[in-house]
Amino acid sequence: MDLRKLMLPYTSLKLKEKKRNTLKDFLNVAGPMGVTHFLILSKTETSPFLRVAKTPQGPTLTFKMHEYSLAVDIAQSQLRPRCPQDLFKNSPLIVLSGFATGDEHLKLTTTLFKNIFPDIDINTVKLSSCQRIVLLNYNKDTKLIDFRHYSIGLQPVGVSRRIRKFVQNHQVPDLRNLQDVSDFVTKAGYGSESEADEEAATVTLTSDLSRVNRASTKSAVKLQEIGPRMTLQLIKVEGGLCSGEVMFSEYGNGGNKKKPNSQEDNEREDSEKDNEMEGSDEENEEEDSDEDIEENEEDDEQD
Repeated sequence: MDLRKLMLPYTSLKLKEKKRNTLKDFLNVAGPMGVTHFLILSKTETSPFLRVAKTPQGPTLTFKMHEYSLAVDIAQSQLRPRCPQDLFKNSPLIVLSGFATGDEHLKLTTTLFKNIFPDIDINTVKLSSCQRIVLLNYNKDTKLIDFRHYSIGLQPVGVSRRIRKFVQNHQVPDLRNLQDVSDFVTKAGYGSESEADEEAATVTLTSDLSRVNRASTKSAVKLQEIGPRMTLQLIKVEGGLCSGEVMFSEYGNGGNKKKPNSQEDNEREDSEKDNEMEGSDEENEEEDSDEDIEENEEDDEQD
């Protein structure tokens, strides 16, 4: 369910599966429903796995999940979790880091994940629609991919924390313990550790987003994780939809290997059988010829 929610609004959030449903059943309805990708979760005794497949003909990427955390686990670990429902009205942005190594299987991974989410035109996109981001970071040393899902928040720069909360919450502050209203404005509020480096992560807005985030003003970008969180390892790339040629394998069986029951293997086996039959026929003919020779020799001796 966390993965479905992550893909909102372009996902089948209320789709109900049955145990007797097969991959072919989902593939038959994928076209009419406009489904372009499958995210398939499975689990064995050793580890859970995630398969990302492009419909209707592949390719399919299989990932081993080394670690994962659900969205509810992420929220429970935070002091002030932030996940309003309007975050999911628009699809998230996608950011890929560390994949430019030149390996073909990583290029395919980049292309597949980019195509899962809709394209964004930076010239026409509205800033108000950019509220979530999906980050995939590849570590070439460990060959692991860190999958993270964040919400994007903006805070005005150069405004005290008290004033910012007053404008955002629309509530009258408690001024009973102050001598003058100016004390409320001039008194600095305690900020978090992340607020110290606001200048390093500031942007100039091109349009109005809220009462405190106006066009042509500087705002600090704040990311807050909303989950799910996964640590993935690409172990196999198949040319078809959960089948076909193994284009890459982490265990060294990739390349030109195909599944044992492929058409070429069957043709090769038939050819080998034909050769064996031809060889046995030749041996039988030679044996018959030897027997004829022996019979002729016996006839000569009797004569």
